[in-house]
Order: sequence, then C-alpha cells, then structure tokens
Amino acid sequence: MYVLSNQVPSPSGIPGIDHATLAGSADGLRKISVWQQSVAPGGATPPHRHDCEEVVMCSAGEGELHIAGKVERFGPNTTIVIPANADHQIISVGKEPLQFVAVFSMSPVEAHFPDGQSIALPWKS
Repeated sequence: MYVLSNQVPSPSGIPGIDHATLAGSADGLRKISVWQQSVAPGGATPPHRHDCEEVVMCSAGEGELHIAGKVERFGPNTTIVIPANADHQIISVGKEPLQFVAVFSMSPVEAHFPDGQSIALPWKS
C-alpha cells in the first residue's frame, strides 16, 4: 500500500500522551517509523533511549528536551535531532498540548529506560 490514511492520535496507555503510528512495521517498513504524538500540558515521555536515530518535528505547543545533562526549549517550526542511544525525555511545558511528528531510523522501534530495561510500548510501531 502506497497511500495511507493518517490516524488521529488517541490515548496511548502512557498518561498524557496521545499517539498514532503514521507508518511503520505494520505497513511493511523495516528501516523507518513515523509517529504523531500530542502531549498534554505537564505531560512527558518517560526518560528513555532508542537504538536508532530520531528526528522530531514540532508543529504546536512548547516543550523541553532533556538530553546529555542539558535542557533545551523548543516550540513550533523546530526540529530536534536525537542520536542513537542518547538518553532523553520530552516534556510539554506550555499551556496547549505539545504536538509533533517523530521519525525513527528503524521499524519496529524499540525503547529502553536509561538503566537498559526494555519499555513495552503500548502501540504498534
């Protein structure tokens, strides 16, 4: 299938995060995954890392990226580049939901807590 209908992000099982997999392993992809997420004000991803590179494109809201002992703020029309195996966390810090599309250089995407424990993602990637 070459043309996919985008799904609307829906509750993911992680508090404060709505998720939609726009394209991934279920669509036959092996080297790329594309997610759309909305993070409620005050919500956050857990601190984690991936065995692949990640690019996050913010379309709305305000966020903070916690990575490599630094905190970097971002908002609409910004792109975040996260190297493979970098522990990071994205936090929604504005009054409106943080909305972004994330692209990963693997499919399915695997995530781990900073201690190396695997995170069972509640969606198909």
